[in-house]
Amino acid sequence: MTGRRIFLHFEAVDSAFYAWVNGDPVGYSSGSNDYSIDSLWLIEGRIERDAAFHARTLSISKLLHSTRWANCGHLISSTQVLLPNRLKIVPHIIRSTDATLLCEVLDDIINVGQKNWWELKFNKQTGGIEGWKVNGVSIMKKGIYPCFWRAPTDNDKGGGPLSYLSRWKAANLDKLIFVNESCSVESMDGYEVKISATYHGIAKAEEKTPSDAEPSSVLFKVDLTLLIYGSGDVVLECNVKPCPDLPPLPRVGVEFQLDSTIDQVKWYGRGSFECYPDRKAAAHLSIYELAVDEMHVPYVVPGECSGRADVRWVTFENKDGVGLYASMYGGSPPMQMNASYYSTAELERTTHNEDLRKSENIECILTISTRVWAERIAGPLVFMMNTLFLPCHTLSPLVFFQKLQQPPALISTSPNFRKSDY
Repeated sequence: MTGRRIFLHFEAVDSAFYAWVNGDPVGYSSGSNDYSIDSLWLIEGRIERDAAFHARTLSISKLLHSTRWANCGHLISSTQVLLPNRLKIVPHIIRSTDATLLCEVLDDIINVGQKNWWELKFNKQTGGIEGWKVNGVSIMKKGIYPCFWRAPTDNDKGGGPLSYLSRWKAANLDKLIFVNESCSVESMDGYEVKISATYHGIAKAEEKTPSDAEPSSVLFKVDLTLLIYGSGDVVLECNVKPCPDLPPLPRVGVEFQLDSTIDQVKWYGRGSFECYPDRKAAAHLSIYELAVDEMHVPYVVPGECSGRADVRWVTFENKDGVGLYASMYGGSPPMQMNASYYSTAELERTTHNEDLRKSENIECILTISTRVWAERIAGPLVFMMNTLFLPCHTLSPLVFFQKLQQPPALISTSPNFRKSDY
């Protein structure tokens, strides 16, 4: 008898143990004999001091010598463990008096910004952003709007009339549009502007205004508040009240359209490959960088794709380093992030990947909830999302990202990041 399987002793494997605090390496141990979780206590002082940061450890095992089935250095296994924070997280500090804010209201348009730096144009009729420029460069074409729909996957379609997709369509979630019920400037001074908008989500076929729509036909009520600071910080607060008889929702988040040149994505979250709340264990938490084209997954039948899970912050920049930064804010959980040249409607329309047509803009979606999470909740729901947006200017934000503690969700264009603030 001849054994056909090849087994290796642990001595043939090189094991290593690493520790990071928010992306910075603070400890390392290597060797099959010395590998031990006790190595962590050698860096306990650093983790204790920086406990407001995200601490994590990673153990990996590689072949020490080549074999018949793999070369030397082949990765056999890897496991990442996230360590709990020991101190209360200090939120991002917005210095509202650092810069003077210019604001003017012309009919239905609200212009907010700083001269020769950034400009945000807000439409009171639609309740959304019509344009966002940084240093004269167009960043955001339109947004920020509620988003509850996504292109269905094979799993969503399984089960025929009892499938999630069938239930979503029966509830008209695939026809959902948002109409602006009200929009106003709540407060305005030289340092900050507060803009509030209320949306009603109704089925597209009804084509009714909020005042004409029957209460029973309103599937969602969304209250969205933008707090804009002279520093360039924009804090988004979004409160969602869905109809109580809706099925588990495809997603709960916000969407916006970026200029096609803002195609460089950097994020602190899971990756680097596509991952979702129910499929992320193998995706390690780290800082990754990809072009938007590289995030697309060419499934034979197009559907939801390009997602990255547990994102703490993300930047969308052009090749010159100009763009937007978005992060968690306050008590918001990590986000699911999608960025693609293919719109949700395009992914849903086509049946073959080669038939997909790119949009003029990049569709970005930040999600705080997906079906996997929402289906575990019973009773009336109220979803709350806080996000921070900042303008990015040149490559200086890179230092800020690596020193970030755990800010709220934010989009910003501000280049004035201070290491002492974080």
